[in-house]
Amino acid sequence: QVQLVESGGGLVQAGGSLRLSCAASGRTFTSDALAWFRQAPGKEREFVAAVRWSGALYYADFVKGRFTISRDNAKNTVSLQMNSLKPEDTAVYYCAAGRTAIGRNEKGYDYWGQGTQVTVSS
Repeated sequence: QVQLVESGGGLVQAGGSLRLSCAASGRTFTSDALAWFRQAPGKEREFVAAVRWSGALYYADFVKGRFTISRDNAKNTVSLQMNSLKPEDTAVYYCAAGRTAIGRNEKGYDYWGQGTQVTVSS
């Protein structure tokens, strides 16, 4: 059974940092794109960052220079280092995996975690 489990969310002040991690299990994910999406209250889920099996990186414009996505194929994990956090970054963050996914489009991400809450206070 494939599972994605996020961790690392929490409450942080504006300007602070958090590191989210996602542990994947059930099969190997070396051929998958791995990504982070987020959903704020009352808003649609949106793309944050992705890393393809090739190492190609994709970022939403609103996180460029602040967030860094990385993957560890040996550990089946994907992480999101978030720096210079803003109150508008407050959301539930989800990791996702898929072999046919291409970057920012949700289509192709077959597996999703349950999400981890990130709250940034002003």
